[in-house]
Amino acid sequence: MTTTTTHRRLHPGLLALAMGGFGIGLTEFSITGLLTDVAADLGVSIPVAGGLITGYALGVVVGAFTVTLALVSRAPKTALLILLALFVAGNALSAAGPTYELVMAGRILAALCHGGFFGIGAVLAARLVTPDRQASAIALMFAGLTVANVLGVPAGTALGHRLGWRATFVAVALIGLVAMAAIATLVPSVPAETTSVRTQLRVLLRPSIWIACSVTALVFGGLFGAFTYIEPLLRSVSGFGAAAIPWLLVLFGLGLFAGNLVGGRAADRDADRALLVFAALLPLGIAALALFSGSKPLVAVALAVMGLIGFATVPALQLRVLRNAGTATLIASSANIAAFNLGNAVGAQLGGTGISAGGGPTAPAWIGVTLSGVGALIAAASIAWERHHRAPLHDAPLERVAA
Repeated sequence: MTTTTTHRRLHPGLLALAMGGFGIGLTEFSITGLLTDVAADLGVSIPVAGGLITGYALGVVVGAFTVTLALVSRAPKTALLILLALFVAGNALSAAGPTYELVMAGRILAALCHGGFFGIGAVLAARLVTPDRQASAIALMFAGLTVANVLGVPAGTALGHRLGWRATFVAVALIGLVAMAAIATLVPSVPAETTSVRTQLRVLLRPSIWIACSVTALVFGGLFGAFTYIEPLLRSVSGFGAAAIPWLLVLFGLGLFAGNLVGGRAADRDADRALLVFAALLPLGIAALALFSGSKPLVAVALAVMGLIGFATVPALQLRVLRNAGTATLIASSANIAAFNLGNAVGAQLGGTGISAGGGPTAPAWIGVTLSGVGALIAAASIAWERHHRAPLHDAPLERVAA
C-alpha cells in the first residue's frame, strides 16, 4: 500500500522505534559497569559474572534467526510488541533472580528479542518514509542505541551503584514498557510480509547476503575489538585517571551518535559510496587511536573520531542488506544484526588474545585495524564486481506504507 504524501516531516513511529532501541542498548551495555557488584552479590568471580555479557551476545545471534522466523507471519507492529514483551520479562527476571543461573536466564531471554527488534524495526523504519530517506530512517531507529551509550549507560551504572545493580534492570524493564506503549500508539499497522518461511531462509543462500553480513562482522569486529579494551589503554598508556574514563566513554558515545546521523544522510545519497568511504576510513581511525595513545588530547580526539566513522557505516550496511534481500527482508535484516554482535564478540576475543600474547594495551587496536581493513577490501571488491558486470544486486527500495 503506497501513499502520495511527499512532505518530509518526521514520522512519529520512528521515535517509538528509537525508544525501543534505547532500552535494548541499555540492557546490553549497562551491566559492563556493574560487574563487580553483580559478582559480589551472586557469589561468583568477576570473569564468571562477565559471562552475562557473553551469554547475551550469543542469545542475540540465536534469537536473530529463531525468534524472527517464528514471527514472520505476524504483522510488524505485533511482532515488535511481542519482542518487547520478551525484553521486559527478561529484565524483570534478571532483576529478581536470586541466583546466577536465573540472572543468566533473564539475560538470554532479553537477548532473544534483540536481533528481531532491530531487524524487523529496520525494515519497518525504511517503509515509513520515502525511498530517498530510508537510510536516515534506519539511522534514527539506531539513534536510540547510540543515545543509550552516551547517556543511558552512565546513568544506569550510577543508578546501580546507588540503589543496587538490580535497580538498573528494573529501570530498563520500565523503559521497555514505555517503548511498548509508544509503539502501540505511534507505529502504524502494516500487513505482514507474504513471503514464506522457506523463502525467507532461502535468501540466506544468496552470496550477496553472506558478503554483506561478512563486511558487517569484520567492520564492527574491528571497531569493538579495539573499544572493548580501551580502558587499560587509556589508563596505562595515555595516563588518564579512573575518574576521566567515564567522560572519555561519553566522548566515544557522542561520536557514535553523530556518525550514525551523518552516515544515514550519506547513505540516502549513495549507500555504496558511503560504505566505501567510511569503511576505508575506519582502519585509519583505529590506527590513530594506537599511534596517538601516548598523547591525552590526541587520543581523546581519536576516540571520538573512531566512534563517528565506525557507526557512520551502520545505515549503509543495513540498507545494503535490505536491498539485496528482495521480498525476504526480515530474516536478512536480522541476520545482519546478528553479524554486528558476532563481530563484536569475535573482535573482543581476538583483542584479548592479542594482549595475552604480549602485544600490550595497543594490540586490540592493531587487530581492529586488520579486521576492519579486510572488511573494507571485501566491500570494495563486491561493489566493484557489481558495477563491472552491470548487475547490481540491489532490488528496488522498500515500498512505503501509508502513515
